[in-house]
Amino acid sequence: MSKHLILNAFLMSTGHHEASWRMPETDVTSYRDVTHYQRLAQVAERGKMDSVFFADSPSIFGVNLERRPAEAIEPALLLTAMAVATERIGLVATSSTTYEEPYNLARTFASLDAISHGRAGWNVVTTADLKAGANFGMTEAPSHAERYRRAEEFLEVVLGLWGGWRDDSTVADKQSGVFHDSARVDVLDHVGEHFRVRGPLNVGRSEQGHPVIVQAGSSVPGMALAAAYAEAVFTAQPSIDDGRAFYDELKAATRKAGRNPDHIKILPGLVPIIGSTEAEAKAIEQQLDDLVVLDHPLDQLSADIGIPVDEIDLDAPLPDDIRPASDIQGNRARYELVVKLARSDDLTVRQLLLKLGSGRGHRSFTGTPEQVADDIELWFTSGAADGFNIMPAVLPSGLEAFVDHVVPILRQRGLFRDDYTGTTLREHYGLPVPQPRVTRLEASA
Repeated sequence: MSKHLILNAFLMSTGHHEASWRMPETDVTSYRDVTHYQRLAQVAERGKMDSVFFADSPSIFGVNLERRPAEAIEPALLLTAMAVATERIGLVATSSTTYEEPYNLARTFASLDAISHGRAGWNVVTTADLKAGANFGMTEAPSHAERYRRAEEFLEVVLGLWGGWRDDSTVADKQSGVFHDSARVDVLDHVGEHFRVRGPLNVGRSEQGHPVIVQAGSSVPGMALAAAYAEAVFTAQPSIDDGRAFYDELKAATRKAGRNPDHIKILPGLVPIIGSTEAEAKAIEQQLDDLVVLDHPLDQLSADIGIPVDEIDLDAPLPDDIRPASDIQGNRARYELVVKLARSDDLTVRQLLLKLGSGRGHRSFTGTPEQVADDIELWFTSGAADGFNIMPAVLPSGLEAFVDHVVPILRQRGLFRDDYTGTTLREHYGLPVPQPRVTRLEASA
């Protein structure tokens, strides 16, 4: 194969469907058990999937605690435990440029990359949640524009720190008594609008150079950030036409930014609900939907659109007088996607809430393994995706069904590999090893 489909397993506690924890099969304590996640990584690796991924926020998800598991183990620590239980699969974690400091983040992910021998990736997010800000002494959330200015500088600092070590900086010459060649470890000495960081980082380069940069924003500044820095993009596109349009726009923006568009991989989210027959798959979907407590997502929708709960009719369309997207300082692109989904598909609020319950705006597909494979193949071969962010509705059963029944079909069709051909995440994604970024000639003392 000249180009293989990329398959990332997006893992979330008991599964992406918000009622996953209520399924009879679900162990409701598994979301806090590291062995649960180690086994999931091993299942994904058995299927030769490229990577596993965790979303994260430095605050409780959602507006109420009743809805679903709200606790979340810090993902870089969790992936470190998963690294020692696996050999090849990539390990991607989310961390925010809004509430982190670049030196600490660079060190954390470089350490994960070293521990896993070059399998780490960082999903860059620009958190706007005021609940998160309150955990860091903030009384108001930064504006959308301010978050992206900070994120750009943050990335420059992190990449500068990662790039300060050259491949031949470690000499370890016992005879001469020289361990590191200080002339080959560069001082960053960054002074900018948001950060002042001298460096160098105290963790060197891994087998893949440095962690893969992943990004998940689809707003205008989010796409600009992706075009300049991202090597993979997790996105939510509701239809294949939307997928093609986003794919073409981002690839063109990457080319305009002076980068090779083949060096950015676009991976839409997909929630597959799989049954041996179409009727069985639809029965699983119905079982999940029947377990949704609509009051919970309604509270979230009310907060998002700025309409009181008692003024929202579940069996009517989304109200006309909702909050405009320009007022959203958080995930503006996701808000616009949800509104577009409601309007274009002429959904009632009840129908919208059930759709959001399966994947928070990511596309879901219910069917047999062959039908799921058909859908994936169509998106991949028609220029709408380089692969997919697979989001099992229920864990571990949804991931096992995908690995055991969909992946073999993709292999038979020549779309996916039979075995790993490399050891690093960059090799899995088909990305080049980045060169050290020499930021100044002064060497560290």
